[in-house]
Amino acid sequence: MCKGIGYNYTYMPNQFNHDTQDEAGLEVHQFWPLVEIQCSPDLKFFLCSMYTPICLADYKKPLPPCRSVCERAKAGCSPLMRQYGFAWPERMNCDKLPQHGDPENLCMDYNRTETTTHPPLFAKPTYPPPNSDCDGVCKCREPFYSITKESHPLYNRVKTGQVPNCAVPCFQPYFTQDEKTFATFWIGLWSILCFISTFTTVATFLIDMERFRYPERPIIFLSACYLFVSMGYIIRLLVGHEHVACNRDYIHYETTGPALCTVVFLLIYFFGMASSIWWVILSFTWFLAAGMKWGNEAIASYSQYFHMAAWLIPSVKSIAVLALSSVDGDPVAGICYVGNQNLDNLRGFVLAPLVVYLFTGTMFLLAGFVSLFRIRSVIKQGGTKTDKLEKLMIRIGIFTVLYTVPATIVIACYIYEQHYREFWEKSHNCSCPGDKKRARPEYAVFMLKYFMCLLVGITSGVWIWSGKTLESWRRVTGRCCRSSKSINALAFGEASTALTARTGLPSSALYHKQVPLSHV
Repeated sequence: MCKGIGYNYTYMPNQFNHDTQDEAGLEVHQFWPLVEIQCSPDLKFFLCSMYTPICLADYKKPLPPCRSVCERAKAGCSPLMRQYGFAWPERMNCDKLPQHGDPENLCMDYNRTETTTHPPLFAKPTYPPPNSDCDGVCKCREPFYSITKESHPLYNRVKTGQVPNCAVPCFQPYFTQDEKTFATFWIGLWSILCFISTFTTVATFLIDMERFRYPERPIIFLSACYLFVSMGYIIRLLVGHEHVACNRDYIHYETTGPALCTVVFLLIYFFGMASSIWWVILSFTWFLAAGMKWGNEAIASYSQYFHMAAWLIPSVKSIAVLALSSVDGDPVAGICYVGNQNLDNLRGFVLAPLVVYLFTGTMFLLAGFVSLFRIRSVIKQGGTKTDKLEKLMIRIGIFTVLYTVPATIVIACYIYEQHYREFWEKSHNCSCPGDKKRARPEYAVFMLKYFMCLLVGITSGVWIWSGKTLESWRRVTGRCCRSSKSINALAFGEASTALTARTGLPSSALYHKQVPLSHV
């Protein structure tokens, strides 16, 4: 928008803390309709001087626009904005800008032949009726990426908001810069906490494997899956949004590469789906133990079939996604996944499997709970204490809530997204000029989705929260200390042997003999 504005060098970060021109462009383009209808000839220069201030070689400070420039732009465009329910932005308050001619505060203006001190004659244009579909004005609007060259790999392959050859930009176009920055912090925070929790759980299992038997052992494998899922998000955090999810100015579409994108996809999708299947297996083993009265050894004898189902099904699905080149970028989280730009892929590869897994696991879990309550009532009638059984039921119940609630919320967020995504895109690209407010997604829903995706991994450590875990770690640290002492003793013995060999004396002769107590 600021090409040909009259200067070639800009000063970053600007007064709105935008570090790059791309960040500034995402925000300033919301004023593009006002620039297009030319409500004020000063508006374009004013916006560019605010978001991309001029940089002078011999002046080491940013040079803001003069107050008069702001007042002329406001006088021309503010009435039109008020007419459709918008106020002049407070962050562009003209009173905060220096006046022209102030020797203490320099400012910039430009040579002009005419100014707009009154609303233009076309301040009230004729718009289509409110109930019209506005199909006649559909076009690829900023910040969406318009593809015009036939040689482009996505030419005639993408469509956004009923507009062909229109691609989603690298960053989510509906959210502000502050919201995007917080999203990076939010996802990074929970992915790191998930990594710490799951790593602790898996490490506890490795140092005391006999303690975790079936039917509880699937919890360990579920935690291991979330360990790798969190690693996928952490890779995005370390490498950056653009290097994982983007192809220059636009998001990845229907791809199997580059390698970094594929690795992040496999870590998050493959292990995410495997964790859901381990949840089903966990519910099934609890049902076998509680409802069918199976013992640990009987359940463990089928462990190879559990592993086959847990790893084979996600493998087939991941291979299918890669074979169909259905991997795409997520403009919010900056990861590579499936279904971010294609609703059919979202429904087929993500939403439907999650619903099936959650429903199946919940059915087994409810059947197991019914059996546990029956066993508890029978034991109480026999006069035996049921404390241990009740503790087991409480722990199972807590873990059930900690999985089913986040999984249900994630499914609800996906349903919300697949239901409204086309509406958001059409509202942006095909909105009538007179629309007071374009539809945009709820920011909180997306943040809730990513939080719930990682919450199960964080709470998987509930099962190891006990004194036995501390005792296991004490034994390991004790072994380490004893082994280090043994190494020192062995080294001392070897040194003593070497000294004896050199002197030709027995080792006992190297030390003073103690006088027997009988001689004292």
